[in-house]
Amino acid sequence: METDHLMADQDVLPSVASSTARTVNDITMHVVTGGQTDAPLVVLLHGFPECWYTWRHQLEALVDAGYRVVVPDQRGYNLSEKPQSVRAYRLRELARDVIDLVATEDRASAHVVGHDWGGVVAWHLALRHPEVVDSLAVANASHPTAYRQHLLSNPEQLRRSWYAGAVQLPWLPERLLRRRNFTLLERAVRGTAAPETYTEEAMAYYRRAWSRTGALTAMLNWYRAVLRYPPTYTKPRVTVPTLVCWGDADVAQVPELAIDSYHYCTDARLEFLPGASHWVPHEQPERTTSLLCEHLSRSAD
Repeated sequence: METDHLMADQDVLPSVASSTARTVNDITMHVVTGGQTDAPLVVLLHGFPECWYTWRHQLEALVDAGYRVVVPDQRGYNLSEKPQSVRAYRLRELARDVIDLVATEDRASAHVVGHDWGGVVAWHLALRHPEVVDSLAVANASHPTAYRQHLLSNPEQLRRSWYAGAVQLPWLPERLLRRRNFTLLERAVRGTAAPETYTEEAMAYYRRAWSRTGALTAMLNWYRAVLRYPPTYTKPRVTVPTLVCWGDADVAQVPELAIDSYHYCTDARLEFLPGASHWVPHEQPERTTSLLCEHLSRSAD
């Protein structure tokens, strides 16, 4: 299997990276790694509907800055295993994947960075497993308590979250998203980002990832699982050093979520990227990388 992974991603891998398969939490996970094995460990988590490729720019820059970087395809995505049940995509399982992934590096903890759903997993880790998180950085992903409060009290956020309810339907979302070579998924990404953010090469790679057997259902099962098996948090305050990075032109989440998320942290920095969309790692890769390097350096002091 590892050979298949190496062949599958060789054409898009950064020169500093390699592609492997790891067994974590009883599944096989595709992982892209780079940097010296004894360097400070950074785990980068992608969101919907992407894969490890989200972080290709940051991966190379962080390796050059002296970090060991591990970037998985999270379960259900691209080259990673795709369990069939909705239950398999509960946040507790997604978090356990990352904990076990850190352990495969012979580490007890790591700096955890997440965008979109990857940020949701990162928040969950910081809240439920802070001993595994040296520091936390999230891009356009809100603290779960802040998000829940806005859904209940903010009509604008409820309106923006309509799609999370729509994908709860069985089979129909998959059929619609697969039509015309994933036109709706491409529109959801390209149509909400700044012009020319996503190249044809990038979209071709994503279409390849989306077309893998079982991928669409697995990706949507993240949304289905969080409604069927909502997590609970007895202590909503994040205590690890945290960076909240936010494109304020995000069409899916209101900017107030960034502010409220920041206030749920005891040691945090909030950075708005004016005019940036939801897709900040792609849209403003240099600024995203700079903020991450500053945050990681401060967290190490």
